[in-house]
Amino acid sequence: MHPNSLNFSGGPGALPESVLLQLQEAIINVPGVGLSILGISHRSDWFAQVVAETEANIRILLGIDNQYHVLLLQGGATQQFSMVPMTLLRGKTQAADYLHTGYWSGKALPEARREGAVRVLWSGAEEGFHHLPTDDELQYNPEAPYLHYISNETVEGLQFHRILGLNDVPRICDMSSDFLSRPCAAERFALIYAHAQKNIGPAGVTVVLVRDQLLQDNPVDLPAFLDYRTHAQAHSNFNTPPVLAIYVVMLVTRWLLNDIGGLENMAAINRAKAETLYGALDRSNGFYRGRAALQDRSLMNVSFNLETPERERQFLESAARAGFSGLGGHRAIGGIRASIYNALTLPAAEALANFMDDFLRHP
Repeated sequence: MHPNSLNFSGGPGALPESVLLQLQEAIINVPGVGLSILGISHRSDWFAQVVAETEANIRILLGIDNQYHVLLLQGGATQQFSMVPMTLLRGKTQAADYLHTGYWSGKALPEARREGAVRVLWSGAEEGFHHLPTDDELQYNPEAPYLHYISNETVEGLQFHRILGLNDVPRICDMSSDFLSRPCAAERFALIYAHAQKNIGPAGVTVVLVRDQLLQDNPVDLPAFLDYRTHAQAHSNFNTPPVLAIYVVMLVTRWLLNDIGGLENMAAINRAKAETLYGALDRSNGFYRGRAALQDRSLMNVSFNLETPERERQFLESAARAGFSGLGGHRAIGGIRASIYNALTLPAAEALANFMDDFLRHP
């Protein structure tokens, strides 16, 4: 592997260089504390301030008020596949509406069905998940307990560029792979969840934004650890939390606020990166074959194929020698995937596009 590889992995994603440098220092000695970040108590006043700042920064970035709890949980999006229906579907007579738009939304379905009835509002499975539904294809149930969908499918490279659903039905959205990559009108959602290891930190912490009103009539027999109210009351410190991971999320939110200048600026950078790579696809005359329909292309994950698996193997081997890491597609579908999360720079995307142009001419 190249000694200075650029991280295009689907996750964990790259972290900003300035954050890595601060983390390097904190591993030895957190400024002003005198201890390694790995040895600071989660019950300390210092860590309470880290949690409070992380919550506050996310509120500022998304423009949400105190009607929402900002929770820093464990278990990844996978745990949320269960916690959401345990909280909102158990005991309900109406089915919850779910969209099946790719690999990860498919993972949420069997967990929801453990708790109650699920109606798959739309599925792209038969067509291989190459596009997303139009508004005309979605017939919502106004009596559904909630609507669940994933904003960005990392495997297939599909992303919604609009908000779905009815205003009277709680919107639940898995934003794991595009959270804080762009403004999202968070106030229109009842619950948003996102694991950190794409855009906002390392693995180990999951951000959940949940409107307080949504928790008023929840089941009383939920295990404490799987009850959002428990974590809200404990300020995300019910059990030993991942101190290091939460500290990094705080640093990344500072970076988004102070260095990037907010989510509008972050979105502009991300669009430029995506346009750079999709440009390489589009000018290749079919040498690179994008998976996603043009209108549904992801700004986070550029998924494509070459003519044969052998040519894809050659591409990946050459890319690795040139210093591009993590370009292999997900094991479910193979191919090539360039993930361009927040901390992946525009020059890195430009370097990959140049490599793609060169490989096309000299495969």
